Amino acid sequence: TPYFFNAGLFCDGASLRDLGRFYAQAFLASGVAADHLFGPAYKGITLAAATAIALAESGCNLPYSFNRKEAKDHGEGGSIVGHKLEGRVLIIDDVITDGASKRESVEMIRAHGAEPAAVLIALDRMERGGTDDNLSKHSAVEDFVRAYRIPVVSIATLADLMQVLGSSADPALHAHFDAVKKYRD
Repeated sequence: TPYFFNAGLFCDGASLRDLGRFYAQAFLASGVAADHLFGPAYKGITLAAATAIALAESGCNLPYSFNRKEAKDHGEGGSIVGHKLEGRVLIIDDVITDGASKRESVEMIRAHGAEPAAVLIALDRMERGGTDDNLSKHSAVEDFVRAYRIPVVSIATLADLMQVLGSSADPALHAHFDAVKKYRD
């Protein structure tokens, strides 16, 4: 792929605050009902925390939690950190590439007696799901929605990115348009 969405570049307070606000706005505009935010390890942890703060600032104070890759047997123990998983849970992450971490999150949430409400991502890459040898007819997001019957809400899509690249007066941005369009086609 000629492009990569790197949520790790939101690495200072101001940019992370703004990203959290974008997540909060997308969630509130989606109409999805959720009682809890969940951030899958690792990028989802910071994204869920930033979203929780932005939602609280807008008057919607929701608990959040995240998972560890390895369960602890000391301290608070277990694999979940933060609020107990319960109610309708909004999974927050950067993208869906093959859906593996989101599938793991869905199973983990259900195993704790809660119900996944939706997945909220920054960018829908609109990539076809499956493997190089067996590509799906649908995007990875569409495959996830079909398999789990859980909506996916995105802040932006590849189509949005292409519109920005194609109409940008900045030559450095516009220079990427042809490669992204060719890849998308």
